[in-house]
Amino acid sequence: MPRDSTETRKRILAAANRLFYAEGIRAVSVDAVAEKAGITKKTLYYHFKSKDELVAEYLKSRDQPNLDTFRKWFDETDGPLADKVFAIFSGVARGAKHPKWRGCGFLRTAGELANMPGHPAVKAGAAHKKRFEQWLADMFAAGGIASPATLARRVSLLMEGAFASALIHRDPAYVLEAGEAAREMVSRRP
Repeated sequence: MPRDSTETRKRILAAANRLFYAEGIRAVSVDAVAEKAGITKKTLYYHFKSKDELVAEYLKSRDQPNLDTFRKWFDETDGPLADKVFAIFSGVARGAKHPKWRGCGFLRTAGELANMPGHPAVKAGAAHKKRFEQWLADMFAAGGIASPATLARRVSLLMEGAFASALIHRDPAYVLEAGEAAREMVSRRP
């Protein structure tokens, strides 16, 4: 009986997610991903033309789940927009306390590929960050905030700084401080 191609692809991406996030994309070989997925390297290359394509697909597979998580934290929080925005930072801070937390996979991948700005994974990461920023702008516009795109960009910058600082210092308090700054910024907007 032939294997289900869709299920094999999902297993490969699940293995790539675990390995790339935990160890970094340059440290993980295609052989390691194939082994973790329980397949041959030839099968992996049947589904993905190159490691570059696999890395890009790894990030694309994280895009919507990450955005859904941010949206969940936002939606589950009662109160004004400022508190809802803080809830996103608070959720990230909770995650940053976990010993397996390695920061933002999109940001880390962009750092690893800084000398390759046209890499498909860098583009996938940039698209994710833009989608987050646009979603914030939409939430601010729906809440009647003036200049929602500008405010969304500023909150996004705080989030990027929070991810980077928490990763460098291994201290989620940086994320909460950035969240407080975001809450203050949002609460001052008419």
